[in-house]
Amino acid sequence: MRPHCLLVGACGWMLLIFLFVSKFLSSRSGDDYGQGYTLPASKLVKPVPVVIYPEKSDLETVKESVATPTEGEWQSVSEKRMELLGAMCRNSSSGLRNLTHVPISKFVLDRIFVCDKHKILFCQTPKVGNTQWKKVLIVLNGAFSSVEEIPENLVHDHEKNGLPRLSSLSPQEITQRLNTYFKFLIVRDPFERLISAFKDKFVKNPRFEPWYKHDIAPAIIRKYRKSHRNSELAESGLHFEDFVRYLGDAEGRRRLDRQFGEHIIHWVTYAELCAPCEIHYSVVGHHETLEKDVPYILRAAGIDRLVSYPSIPPGITRYNRTKVERYFSGISRRDIRRLYAHYSGDFQLFGYQTPDFLLN
Repeated sequence: MRPHCLLVGACGWMLLIFLFVSKFLSSRSGDDYGQGYTLPASKLVKPVPVVIYPEKSDLETVKESVATPTEGEWQSVSEKRMELLGAMCRNSSSGLRNLTHVPISKFVLDRIFVCDKHKILFCQTPKVGNTQWKKVLIVLNGAFSSVEEIPENLVHDHEKNGLPRLSSLSPQEITQRLNTYFKFLIVRDPFERLISAFKDKFVKNPRFEPWYKHDIAPAIIRKYRKSHRNSELAESGLHFEDFVRYLGDAEGRRRLDRQFGEHIIHWVTYAELCAPCEIHYSVVGHHETLEKDVPYILRAAGIDRLVSYPSIPPGITRYNRTKVERYFSGISRRDIRRLYAHYSGDFQLFGYQTPDFLLN
């Protein structure tokens, strides 16, 4: 009887020990979630929240947004932009004048879309959200009732989208519209626009335009890349450094551009595209403040109750200095200064700061 009791007692002790160990192990498994057993003499450490600090450019954007006028005061911002543009056009030095004063040629008139129904002229400046403004004009012309209904492939089909260009009219009709219609264009930091054009045409090419890869890129590589094989020109791909050298070489670029034809409009200067010193625009919108500019432009043109601008994805218009620095990081100061010399008119006409962080 006694051995039997001892056996039962031993089993009881083993069961208690087993339960204690099980509880200990199960409680330790909860440590990953900040709950459960903590060893004696150790502190319970709460998970530290991850804080993602904004880039320097984002901090600058936050400061700007705090100081941004309310929607009702946005007219003052627009007027200051137009005053700056007028002052720069009047006071341009001889060197800068060549970059800012452009005659109203057929090339310029080809860039300006007409909405006679509401007396609006819109000058197209590629890589600053022009597709969305084209949709607005298509709706205003009556082809569709909303921007969401317009097929993407129709927007860029200028034979079918119902948007006449100013160049299609007679000289008298052109003059009359330039003098009386509401006229606007949109601009963007010139260097960030070049990065967008490079990515869109030579990296992603979402509209399947093969001539950029098979015609334009090989011509630029052949002239500006120090080492290449003719048999691999189309396959090797254009480097951003090649692109910068091409754009900064004034004489060489002009020769190539005659060969490229109108495919070059995605990196032509704003002055060459829209002649802002010769055409007295009503409004100049900025891509970086598009959320504020869109409602103001729609109201100023008298169409805010007739059409809605497509929704703007959050953050897409923000200037990204980190991206600009990354793209230009491997490019010589000499090539960057030549590039800036070509686009300095655009920087000064529209109040964009000189990119000293790249030039010096």
